[in-house]
Amino acid sequence: MVSRRDFLNGALWGGVGLALGLNGPARAADKATGEAMAGDALRTRAIPATGQTLPVIGAGTSGSFVADIGSDKYRRLKDVMTLFFDGGATVFDTSPNYGGADRVLGALLEEGGWRDRCFLATKIAADSRAAAERQWAGSLEALRTDHVELLQVHNLRHWKTQLPYARELKEQGKTKYVGVTHYLQRGLDEMAAILRDEPLDFIQINYSVNAPEAAREVLPLARDKGVAVLINRAFDDGDLFARVKGKPLPGWAAEVGAQSWAQLFLKFAISHPAVTAVIPATSKPEHQLDNLNAGRGGLLSEAQQRELMTMDW
Repeated sequence: MVSRRDFLNGALWGGVGLALGLNGPARAADKATGEAMAGDALRTRAIPATGQTLPVIGAGTSGSFVADIGSDKYRRLKDVMTLFFDGGATVFDTSPNYGGADRVLGALLEEGGWRDRCFLATKIAADSRAAAERQWAGSLEALRTDHVELLQVHNLRHWKTQLPYARELKEQGKTKYVGVTHYLQRGLDEMAAILRDEPLDFIQINYSVNAPEAAREVLPLARDKGVAVLINRAFDDGDLFARVKGKPLPGWAAEVGAQSWAQLFLKFAISHPAVTAVIPATSKPEHQLDNLNAGRGGLLSEAQQRELMTMDW
């Protein structure tokens, strides 16, 4: 099997022309899923609260966007973002707790002129109302903006205080949507309880072939409640790549247009009808292009999803 690295190193710049020509009009959205596609454009899904559509492949910033402004890594991140936006993607997720990643993201959005094209999501991660207010002011400064599209309570931290504050900011026009996040299985029960009792626009949760527990209750509940879903840790922080090293792709991978394990892992996540977008983080242009290609072509059948989940993880 050709490895992710070998395949991408050979294909990256040959595929850039394709990636840069993907902004044609989408077909009318499917009535059941709110999903639209056209040719090689990224698949999109609707946010239930408003009907606004988002490309199913977004990006995170945890770890990958920690850099010194002006450094070699910073310039590489600019290449990542050029591929991202020119490929038709829009959703970037960050946090004030990501080691300065929000400042790097804000600087790059301004430098590249991409802010108006970005569905910008950040978080509140504070233990009191006063701390949240200070943190929010700092987030706007770091991101070089006066609003965000989505404000989330990070890892359900003091959500009974911070979710009402996020709603106040929504009323003020500082954010369009509000939600809550977690990144581990232990957060699922509380997430489900909040979904039952609280009006939300979004949740963000982990979901992957070796951690599919969210599909038992949280994802169906989000769909029933009309709540959009962002998926984090679709690669299990990269651990999945170590586990499939040297393993061939399933014989059916080509049927869904998947040329790498990364694309299969991302397609697994977006194949659940409750999922709005998946947000893998990367600082490598070749990986960004690979990730975007997961948002094109077919999705996985239930049988194909089961096959991935029952591999020897």
